[in-house]
Amino acid sequence: MSIPDKLINLFEYEGLASQQLSSMALDYYASGAWDEITLRDNREAFERWKLRPKMLVDVSKRNLSTTILGSSIDLPILIAPMAFHCLATPEGELATARAAAKLGTVMVLSTLSTKSIEEVAIASGQSKLAADSTRRNPLWFQLYVHRDRDLTKSLVERAYAAGFQALCLTVDAPMLGRRERDQRNQFVLPPGMELANLKNLADLEISHKPDESGLFHYFSEQLDPAITWKDLEWLQSLSPLPLIVKGILRGDDAIRAVEHGAKAIIVSNHGGRQLDGAIASIDALSEIVAAVGNQAEVLVDGGIRRGTDVLKALALGAKAVLLGRPILWGLAIGGEAGAQHVLELLRDELDLAMALSGCSNLQDIDPSLVVKL
Repeated sequence: MSIPDKLINLFEYEGLASQQLSSMALDYYASGAWDEITLRDNREAFERWKLRPKMLVDVSKRNLSTTILGSSIDLPILIAPMAFHCLATPEGELATARAAAKLGTVMVLSTLSTKSIEEVAIASGQSKLAADSTRRNPLWFQLYVHRDRDLTKSLVERAYAAGFQALCLTVDAPMLGRRERDQRNQFVLPPGMELANLKNLADLEISHKPDESGLFHYFSEQLDPAITWKDLEWLQSLSPLPLIVKGILRGDDAIRAVEHGAKAIIVSNHGGRQLDGAIASIDALSEIVAAVGNQAEVLVDGGIRRGTDVLKALALGAKAVLLGRPILWGLAIGGEAGAQHVLELLRDELDLAMALSGCSNLQDIDPSLVVKL
């Protein structure tokens, strides 16, 4: 696919993608739960935080690189776990993995991906599976715990065998949030598209249900709503992979996650797709950073559309951010090249925002740069 020459920001990608995707795919990607209050607030919350730039600082050279869980990456922008990339482009998660590798950052692969763990590992250049790998581009695997614990165990073992470097447990979805656009569309995967990680395990699928979202039905039938903190110990017994807990919005829950072995916390409200009315992720960030201190790395997702958003998140204590929907818009417009361009746009905006704020590297970014009005 080719990218239109005049796309210069992530909002323009979203606008054009809305014209390219089917109505079912667009609504699935774009929707939030119920009245979509949290979906909107994720974006609006960034506008309430204002920047206080430092002047007369030498910013002639900037460095955006950092480390996450011991892995070096070229920018503090990761790709969040999202299901069904093949709804946007035929290569799906393979295109996303290659884009992440070219930008030198982490992709988090969803349990509900439309390309398999092994295929994505090869596309990303993981040395365990790719014969021509010269660099191990970090991959994390996002996990939903199914009622069938043997299935869950198999997914973790496959991710470890394929060279994934961390396990990211989503904890905010004991049931699926009610997304009314999906319910209205009776969401189902198109013919020929499948849950690639599950097809040889239990032949699970997102099937059509009258007057219902097929995904809502899948979660109700297959995912385990009884998972508790004690299950984190079981998950860690399955592999040596460090555990990341995604979906935390409270300081006390962050402390519990650390006490149960989490090495990183992702502050997230699932893109406004779970509990509507939940706090915006960026507004929950400071409390969680203060709660865990240096016991775990803290990341955040939700509503990030500009380099200044990334700068604000880093100033509030995040080690990095995760980018969600804009990657899908990029895939819809230009496949791998579109996803890569979306990352490049955000990287370049962050680089400029750092220069204008008096920060030559990520270590210069601190809480004094932001104030909430």
